[in-house]
Amino acid sequence: MAKVLCVLYDDPVDGYPSSYARDGVPRIDRYPGGQTTPSPSALDFTPGELLGSVSGALGLRRFLESAGHELVVTSDKEGPDSVFERELPDAEVVISQPFWPAYLTAERIAKAPELKLAITAGIGSDHVDLSAAIDHGITVAEVTYSNSVSVSEHVVMMILSLVRNYLPAHQWVLDGGWNIADCVSRSYDLEAMDVGTVAAGRIGTAVLRRLKPFDVRLHYTDRHRLPPEVEEELGVTYHPDVGSMVRVCDVVTINCPLHPETENMFDDALIGRMKRGAYLINTARGKICDRDAVVRALESGRLAGYAGDVWFPQPAPRDHPWRTMPHHGMTPHTSGTSLSAQARYAAGTREILECFFAGKPIRDEYLIVEGGKLAGTGRHSYSAR
Repeated sequence: MAKVLCVLYDDPVDGYPSSYARDGVPRIDRYPGGQTTPSPSALDFTPGELLGSVSGALGLRRFLESAGHELVVTSDKEGPDSVFERELPDAEVVISQPFWPAYLTAERIAKAPELKLAITAGIGSDHVDLSAAIDHGITVAEVTYSNSVSVSEHVVMMILSLVRNYLPAHQWVLDGGWNIADCVSRSYDLEAMDVGTVAAGRIGTAVLRRLKPFDVRLHYTDRHRLPPEVEEELGVTYHPDVGSMVRVCDVVTINCPLHPETENMFDDALIGRMKRGAYLINTARGKICDRDAVVRALESGRLAGYAGDVWFPQPAPRDHPWRTMPHHGMTPHTSGTSLSAQARYAAGTREILECFFAGKPIRDEYLIVEGGKLAGTGRHSYSAR
């Protein structure tokens, strides 16, 4: 029997919910493009429940413990005395979420000789050292597409919030004011702006589709160009590199994976090539942007606003400068962990575990690393070294 170590974020401060705002979530069977949603043999939870926190345990406890496996669930993941560090050496499976990542560094992987499978409950496995996983023969899998639309909706929300100056206007209401001039002095229409996405994979393409009705001019850059019919359908302009795209955009949204080629991509030099007063949205990974370069750009007015829900490290320390920089719309990493998304990525995590324990192949679209090399989605999205 296996030991499964699951790292999840803390329960709500006022306790695990006894009821919810809605009675459930709409069911979908396929994602755009035709991929089917997760299909485990059964579910031990009701879709719409809080599953991503410690008490929710991704709905896995009954399934695993009834089969004789040991399930350890914790939010304590930092430092040598953390529960994660103590339990890791004899764990066969590690499950983590991008929103509260358990960083599987090369050093930690070297201390885990029993580790065979690392699962990302969600999308984005950059918290795993993929080169070390390849070297140690560890399979890395994620629940591809489970929260892509969730993130794309968050992107559109943040774009509108920044451009229309929503958050400061709302704050005037909370403070009891009616200061219309203050509210609109930084408020613009999105209509007719140029909006570009760095990467047009599942999330980036979903963002483009949702923005098209706003009558904006759409742009994208990606190492994999979209089919001509998709470019024509969306009316989107392709750019061969990020530098050429950001020059023409009023809004730039980052939707690419974090790997060596994208780390600190948005530094002083690249931000300096953007239009003065452009907006930058980052729901991909915090390290794609140079932390201090973003602060400097907002303070100087080079950027009119920055919004995102990804930080480094996560959770962000209380003194992280992105908490206090001007004209920001930051949230904790919540874009991909709506209750709707949790139902899908929890089901996908169980599907992966069922395949693993039964010795059956894991869906190719879920695979990042397998058999000592990049596999499945990993071949398309990541660079190992």
